[in-house]
Amino acid sequence: LLLLDRPNIDFFLLLQYGIVIDSGSSRSNVYLYKWPGEKQNETGVVTEIMNCKVAGDGISEMKVDPQKDAKSWKGFKECMDNITKAIPTKKHETTPLFLGATAGMRLLHEKDEQRCNEILASLTAYLRSLPFNFHNASIITGQEEGLYGWVTVNYLMGNFLEKNLWNTYVHPEGKNTVGSMDLGGASTQIAFAVQDDLSGPDYLHVKLYGYPYNVYTHSFLCYGKNEAYKRVLDKESSDPTYIINPCYPEGFNTTLKASYIYDTECTKKPNGYNPHQELFLVGTADPDKCGSIVKSIFDFKTCNSSQCSLNGVEQPPVTGDFMAYAGFFFTSRALGMNGTSDLDQFNASITKFCNTNWTEVTERYLKTYCFAAHYVFTLLADGYKFDKETWKNINFERENTSIGWSLGYMLSMSNMIPSEVKYTPPMTDPVFAGLVFLFSALTIITVVFVFIILIRTCY
Repeated sequence: LLLLDRPNIDFFLLLQYGIVIDSGSSRSNVYLYKWPGEKQNETGVVTEIMNCKVAGDGISEMKVDPQKDAKSWKGFKECMDNITKAIPTKKHETTPLFLGATAGMRLLHEKDEQRCNEILASLTAYLRSLPFNFHNASIITGQEEGLYGWVTVNYLMGNFLEKNLWNTYVHPEGKNTVGSMDLGGASTQIAFAVQDDLSGPDYLHVKLYGYPYNVYTHSFLCYGKNEAYKRVLDKESSDPTYIINPCYPEGFNTTLKASYIYDTECTKKPNGYNPHQELFLVGTADPDKCGSIVKSIFDFKTCNSSQCSLNGVEQPPVTGDFMAYAGFFFTSRALGMNGTSDLDQFNASITKFCNTNWTEVTERYLKTYCFAAHYVFTLLADGYKFDKETWKNINFERENTSIGWSLGYMLSMSNMIPSEVKYTPPMTDPVFAGLVFLFSALTIITVVFVFIILIRTCY
């Protein structure tokens, strides 16, 4: 009984914990997960108990401005302090800690490998100083990001394994896996299960809980929402002193420095590039022209396969249900289209949305809302080839547990999703019948015994 009064002790459930830091292109998020019992993770029992947003820019911006670095380090320490307090002290040593960097660091690695390595080294030194079981701080590939996102979605939906009446883990009957689509700041990923006979560089054969899956997954670097926005601005910047932007609201204007568009590997610097050149942009709220400019940053014509998505990348036809999260969800929510919708309804909402004078919306979102709506529609309809029928299978929904690659990454890195599971045979019919008979007999005897005691008490 004394144990029940001691703080931070999980008495009834010997909880295990895991930490994943998702270092994206625009910011880092620290996720804390828990699950009951050591290695009792043969089905969807992992839950997210904390999601701490690290203040400051993404880690790819580190080692440039000391003041911004100080803000980022403060943000990391505040989040990790909160995470540390949320985990019982006795569990610190056994709590795995991972940091996975995504597209922002992939781009930096191409641009400045030395600075990229210095950032990872600094983060590694800091994370090793914490009282957890630190594993690594690394850059994950786009293909891994897509696959881990697919694992997360299907794990949370219980599509890999479930318990039957005999309390035995089995493959869910009649359940299909769900495709996943992630839209970040610097890249976008798609992943879905396909037939076993399909093969190529974008097909990964994985075995989870004893069942094989052939997963198509591809990541498009420079096609995340933020980088795509810069590519669209690049198409319009012929006259820097007065640039008409059909994706901005009517009368809206803003001034940007050229470095905002061109200080990235995703856009080609123009001749005579001056990073301090000021660009003056004026909105005209022309949805049709905005849509045309957005389409111009894609290549939908090149294809050497039976079907391609964009830029000549092979992709099989999309099949089954899909979960569209991150930037997809936030854009659809702005349109009032979160959940499921049909293609024509979604498209019509874009024109209405782009023609609305959003007086109550901050400048940060005014600059990107209309563009983002066109971008999501173009990527899904013209890129991934969702049509009127398959569009209905897209679910723009936000779950209680954050959908993304981080949970799937932790599960994979911790070997918490085995390729095989121990098979416990269910009870045979004779054994089951015998137990039912025994239980019934004991029940009858108990009732008779209680009845006799009551009779004797009364008399």
